[in-house]
Amino acid sequence: MTDQLDATGLLCPLPVLKARKRLLSLTSGDTLVVRTDDPAAIVDVPHFCAEAGHALEHSAQDGDAMIWTIRKA
Repeated sequence: MTDQLDATGLLCPLPVLKARKRLLSLTSGDTLVVRTDDPAAIVDVPHFCAEAGHALEHSAQDGDAMIWTIRKA
């Protein structure tokens, strides 16, 4: 299953906190696609994934936003 989270307009640490909360409702192996526009997310999202054991499968720039694909551990 793939879920979506639009965290644009939110500043650190809210994008990561909302992603963590959404991932709690997913099953191991599911993916969460997160859209952020906070410049701090470039550091925060990969760090969160590494600390929590989730796989950061893809990241891409989309205009002013970043799109992150996270696979739940």
